Amino acid sequence: MSLCVRPGPWPSSRREPTQWLAPPARGSWVAEPSRAILYTVRVLILSLLVCCACSVPTRTGSAGADRGPNIIVILADDLGHADVGFHGLTDFATPNIDRLAASGARFTDAYVTHPYCSPSRAGLLTGRYQHRFGHIHNPKFRAGDGLPLSETLLPEVLSQAGYVTGIVGKWHLGDAPPFRPRQRGFDEFFGILGGGHDYFRSAGPDAREYLIPLKRNDEDVPVEGCLTQQLSDAGVDFVRRHSESPFFLYLSYNAPHGPLQAPSELEERFQSIEDPRRRTYAAMVTSVDDGVGDITEAIGDLSLTERTLLFFLSDNGGPPFANASDNSPLRGVKGTVYEGGVRVPFVLAWPGRVSPGTVYDLPVSALDIFPTAVASAGANVPSNLDGVDLMPHLSGSATGPPHEHLYWYAAGGDQYAIRTQDRKLVRTLTRDPELYDIQSDISESVDISAEDGSVAELESALDAWHATHPRPQWLGTARDRPISPNTVTALSADQSEIDAWLAVARP
Repeated sequence: MSLCVRPGPWPSSRREPTQWLAPPARGSWVAEPSRAILYTVRVLILSLLVCCACSVPTRTGSAGADRGPNIIVILADDLGHADVGFHGLTDFATPNIDRLAASGARFTDAYVTHPYCSPSRAGLLTGRYQHRFGHIHNPKFRAGDGLPLSETLLPEVLSQAGYVTGIVGKWHLGDAPPFRPRQRGFDEFFGILGGGHDYFRSAGPDAREYLIPLKRNDEDVPVEGCLTQQLSDAGVDFVRRHSESPFFLYLSYNAPHGPLQAPSELEERFQSIEDPRRRTYAAMVTSVDDGVGDITEAIGDLSLTERTLLFFLSDNGGPPFANASDNSPLRGVKGTVYEGGVRVPFVLAWPGRVSPGTVYDLPVSALDIFPTAVASAGANVPSNLDGVDLMPHLSGSATGPPHEHLYWYAAGGDQYAIRTQDRKLVRTLTRDPELYDIQSDISESVDISAEDGSVAELESALDAWHATHPRPQWLGTARDRPISPNTVTALSADQSEIDAWLAVARP
C-alpha cells in the first residue's frame, strides 16, 4: 500500500484533496489563525500516514536493520560421515565446507531423522518426525505419493514472514502436481522432482526418473554441463537476484548420490586415489564443495555475510557399497539406524551471532533447522514441532541438552533406536535390544545391555513414542526393504534372522 500513488477521487461527501490541503491565503496566517492551525494539523497527519504506509515491509524490499537474516540450507546427499575435513578426511579435501565450519559452529553429535532420502528431507522441512504423518518410505515416482498436504513446511512459514523462498536441486517429496515445491511454499524451483538424476544427460518428460528434464518452475530445462555445477550456478543466481530482500534458499544437492559420475577434469585431480570408485566420489564431493564456495563468495561480494544464517549437512549417512563413501569410525551405513546411517556432518554459521570455531557436543537434529530459522527470522514458531531453536544453546542462555531423547524408526527391517545424552538403544530385526555408551563408543562396538539398567526405561520411551504413529502413507520401494544384501550386511544379519523377520514382517 502507498498513499503516494493512490488513484481516484475522494468520495463526493468529502472535500476534494486540493481543497482539504489548500494553504491559507497569503497574509491570512495571522488574520485566520484557526485555518492556519487546521492546515498544519492536516499536513502533519497526512505526512504521518504516508510515512507509516511506506514503512510497511514487503516481500520485495525489506532493507531495514531489523529484517531477519537470509537463511540458506545446503544439503548434501549420501555424504559419508568421514568425508569432510573437519571429520578427519585425508585422501582429498573439502576446503570450503571446512572454512564454513570454522566460521561458525560444528556439531559433533548431529543426526537426521531417517537413514535414507525422502523421509529425512520430510523431517527437515517440517521440523517434525515424519513418522507422525506416515512419511517413512521413499515415494514412488509417478505413483501419486507425496509429503502429506496436512503438513506445514518451513518455506510456508518464512514466506508469511516476508521471505522470498527458493529451492534449487533435489525435491523427492512428491512429483505429482499437488506435492511440488511451488505448491508447498516455495516461490521458485529449479531442479529435480525425483530422487536422483544423471549428472550429464536428460531426455524428454516421459523418460525414466533419472533422465527427465529439470524444472525451472513449470518449464522443462535440460541438464547442461555437470548437473552439480548447474545447481550451484542457479543457487548463486537466486542469491544475487534477491539480495535486497530477506530470502530462504534450500540448496538441495543430489551429489554425491549415485550414479557415480563426475567431470573428467575433476577426477584427474585425484590420481593418487587408487580405487576408481573412490576417485569419482572424491570428484563429486569436490563439486559440492566448490558450490559451497560459490555461495559463500556471492554472499561476501554482496556484503551479506553477517546477515546470513547458513546450515550445511547431509541427508543421511553414506552407502559405501553404492558410492564409495566413508562413515569411519561409525558402525552401519545408509539404510540402518546405527550411527553410520543417521549421524551426519552438521554446520551452522552466522558471523556476528555465532562465534567462529564453536564446537557443540550435545545431540542435535535436522529437526532443529526449522525452529532455529523461524525464530531467527522473528516469526512465530509453530507449537507442534519436534525440533528446538539452537541459538540459545549456542549462546549459552540455554544450558540443558536440546533433546531429552532422539528417536528413529526405519520401516524395512523394523529398525528402531533411541538416544539420550549418553546412551543409545538399538533394535533391529528380531534381536534383543543392544545398548551402547554412545559418548565413549561412537562405533557401537560394545553392547552393555547386560550390565546397564536403562534398557527397560529406554524401550518404554521408544515404544510410547512409536505407539501413536499412523501406518505408512504408501508402500516403500524395493530399496527400502531390509533384505537388500547391502543393508543386511550392515545389520550383521544372518539368514536365520532374515527368515525370522520375514515371517513377522508387516505387509
